Amino acid sequence: MKKNRRKARELALQGLYQRQLSGDPVDIIEAQLREHDEFAKIDDAHFAAMLRGAIKDAGVLEAYIQPCLDRPLGELSPVERAILLLATYEFVHHLEIPYRVVINEAIELAKTYGGTDGYKYVNGVLDKLAAKVRPIEAAGSKKPA
Repeated sequence: MKKNRRKARELALQGLYQRQLSGDPVDIIEAQLREHDEFAKIDDAHFAAMLRGAIKDAGVLEAYIQPCLDRPLGELSPVERAILLLATYEFVHHLEIPYRVVINEAIELAKTYGGTDGYKYVNGVLDKLAAKVRPIEAAGSKKPA
């Protein structure tokens, strides 16, 4: 059975959201999320890497994100901020995942959990970020004019 990465991203997003609002330690957040009914079906290793990595590397990831924003990172909704952290983590640490997949997954999370047009903002930020973080891959996907 193939383990579900989409659900792993959803749970990691919930964990990052909880971290922003409560400040709880990652161990407590992860333990709570592991009790989720569908946890056995998800890609456990990807979930743990994203949750722990995005929290541990938040400062570095935010430094990648901020130049692509039109406002300070702190002014984003906690959901959009968490989605951008997760996607940036995947851009930087999971080169085996095509950047378009990372963006599409982030858009789906934003449509489900974010504000009305939050997915459009997330898409725009990640398009800019992909060009900086994965320039060869991003340039290779552009259609010639």
